[in-house]
Amino acid sequence: MKPASVKEIKQELLQLEQEELMNICLRLSKFKKENKELLTYLLFESSDEAGYISLVKEEIDDSFEAMNRSRYFLMKKTVRKIQRLIRKHARFSPHKETEIELSLYFCECLKALRPSISRSKVLSGILDRELLAVERKLKALHPDLQYDYGQQIIALRST
Repeated sequence: MKPASVKEIKQELLQLEQEELMNICLRLSKFKKENKELLTYLLFESSDEAGYISLVKEEIDDSFEAMNRSRYFLMKKTVRKIQRLIRKHARFSPHKETEIELSLYFCECLKALRPSISRSKVLSGILDRELLAVERKLKALHPDLQYDYGQQIIALRST
């Protein structure tokens, strides 16, 4: 079965009644955890973006706290998992600032990680690539925000 295009889905949804739409959303939320998380964001957290960012930051902190630091290989696996978590949560928000702020927070946590990531080429590379990705995303923002976030990037690179 070939899925319908977004335009076709939109046209069909416009023809449905409110109760039918609610049933479709509830049914959609049963199939995948990510669908339920997106609906949660849209219904409860999209009105307070700063609160949403702080919730995700707490989740990032918890992941870094629970990290197995006995070997760099295990640390790398957890860091990649945290990156996936950030990308997922950033996709929910329509604001580019959210993704940049979460990425910069991830970089700060990674930089502060002990044992130091400077002894691991892989973890240092992850940090460098993440900072490069943030720099590319900055170009789409207002110049004032570019400057502010640019200062954070400079501070992360210098320390």
